[in-house]
Amino acid sequence: MNTARQQLTGTGTQTAALAFGGVSPGGITGATEEYDGTSWVNSNPLNTARHSLAGAGIQTAALAFAGEAPPGVQNATEEYNGSSWTSVNPANTARTGTAGCGIQTAALLFGGDNPTPGILSATEEYDGTSWATSPGSLNTARHSLAGAGTQTAALTFGGLTPALTGATEEYDGNSWTSGNSLNTAISALAGTGTQTAALGFGGQPPVTGATEEYDGTSWTTSPASLATARAILGGAGTQTATVGFGGDSVGGGAGKTAATEEWTGAGVAVTKTITVS
Repeated sequence: MNTARQQLTGTGTQTAALAFGGVSPGGITGATEEYDGTSWVNSNPLNTARHSLAGAGIQTAALAFAGEAPPGVQNATEEYNGSSWTSVNPANTARTGTAGCGIQTAALLFGGDNPTPGILSATEEYDGTSWATSPGSLNTARHSLAGAGTQTAALTFGGLTPALTGATEEYDGNSWTSGNSLNTAISALAGTGTQTAALGFGGQPPVTGATEEYDGTSWTTSPASLATARAILGGAGTQTATVGFGGDSVGGGAGKTAATEEWTGAGVAVTKTITVS
């Protein structure tokens, strides 16, 4: 990326991704960059520079919400049209270290932390105009978690309760149901994909490049890890075509990287018949 940073977020696809927010060597940033599958191009920044925020949507119709910047946790929401950000109605509960998924007109926000009341389980839904608190809260309140999927078929995994957790939950548009946990309890990881085909990668502690795949029932640890182990990174794409970017490659917020990596899932299985005579 053009701006090395950690605690950013991303959305979109492997060949049309969007990265925004975070903490750069120069401090909290609203920097926005577009990825075309080859290189990053700078775009107009967020109106509210912040870190530890969440996002949803695609490169040309994205949503940024929550996060943290002076004087504290944020509930600010902004819509991106492929060129610039516009401030819209804020979320009901300000939070940092949160997660989100969905599209610009049907997004989901869940988990996170707020000095008062603390670690959150509250879930909110965005309809393209305003946020509404869902009757369904996470079974395990946490922050520094990951999310994937859509507003009516979401997935969350990992995080801090404040203890490290690998807890996984599925959302059906009304309530969360607990499922099988990650093989390794982890926080500050990235998530991409859908409720039935998700990818979780990176995280801490310690800083790792470990990758796990979810099939709608259970998690499988991949033999392939990120080339640059990192936490509090951004990601975009599907289980079989993901791009990961930025993050902390050292731990404790000390390392800000601009590195970008692409993930390609396993290929199609081939059956070979051998005749023995």
